[in-house]
Amino acid sequence: MKKILAVIGARPQFIKHAPIDLAIQGKAKLVTVHTGQHYDENMSAIFFDELGMSKPDYMLDIRSHSHGKQTGRMLEAVEEILQKEQPDLVLVYGDTNSTLAGALAAAKLHIPVAHVEAGLRSHNKAMPEEINRIMTDHVSEVLFAPTDLAVENLKKEGLGERTVRTGDIMYDMMKIAEEKGVVSRQQLGDPYYLATIHRPYNTDDPQRLRKILTALANLDHRVIFPMHPRTKHLTQKNGIDLGTYKNLEVRPAVSYFENLNLMAGATAIITDSGGMQKEAYFLRKQCITVRPETEWVETLTNGWNQLVYKEIAELHTYLGKVPGNYSGNLYGDGASRYAIINKILAL
Repeated sequence: MKKILAVIGARPQFIKHAPIDLAIQGKAKLVTVHTGQHYDENMSAIFFDELGMSKPDYMLDIRSHSHGKQTGRMLEAVEEILQKEQPDLVLVYGDTNSTLAGALAAAKLHIPVAHVEAGLRSHNKAMPEEINRIMTDHVSEVLFAPTDLAVENLKKEGLGERTVRTGDIMYDMMKIAEEKGVVSRQQLGDPYYLATIHRPYNTDDPQRLRKILTALANLDHRVIFPMHPRTKHLTQKNGIDLGTYKNLEVRPAVSYFENLNLMAGATAIITDSGGMQKEAYFLRKQCITVRPETEWVETLTNGWNQLVYKEIAELHTYLGKVPGNYSGNLYGDGASRYAIINKILAL
């Protein structure tokens, strides 16, 4: 039986790993390494119980550091585990420092790497995620691309022969959640918007963060605002009094299924998250992305997703616009996990 070692560490990776973890049981030996990049209870440990995932075989607890220091520590720790476990293949997801560290450690030991969610490009190398995803793609043996555009991006970089178009693994997770009956699609009380903000270019500058909070507070419905740990830290550090933004319902970071339910009941989604742009599309919700660009270009089709960055003070003018036609096949059929597992076992 083949031994597959998966490296995860951040909330989006737990979501992407869960369908693989559930579907691969009995077909291969799966060893999971959790780097500890996300370590808040709602951002990490609760996922394994909530999603029914196997507990990680290794918990590194590396936590927050500068990008170089964090990646270096992960690289060293993952290398030691790889030398001990000697897997047939290393599986990495997405575009975090955990992704890059796992891919580099394996490539330097000549262990094949498979990258789930390959081929995404924002074309903004100021984003650490863009560097991570490009480097990971170029050291991987097999690239699992979620969309046609991702396939085209990889072909342009000479990686077409390594590429398999699978559909999006997060769509699999959405389907699993619906099958479990945990996504109600019911509005929770009076109309509301759901907002999440955590990226450095939106939070590190106190003036920028205040502008975003003011724009949210001036909307026509209440705004449920589950606060990412780094955003909470920065509001406290910079003396931002959230109580002055009367329209905001600030909540602690919520679990995956709770977040899906909040999205399903919302009038619209306002976020700088990559994953939530897709989830909003899966749920057929209007999304406003507080970023100057997106790697999920498909969501922009017919106005289902709109980029609002410099125009943040005019946020209210973008909401309420009815999107155009909806294309249900942009991200596959919710069975990408089987295509990924079958390809891995056939290598």
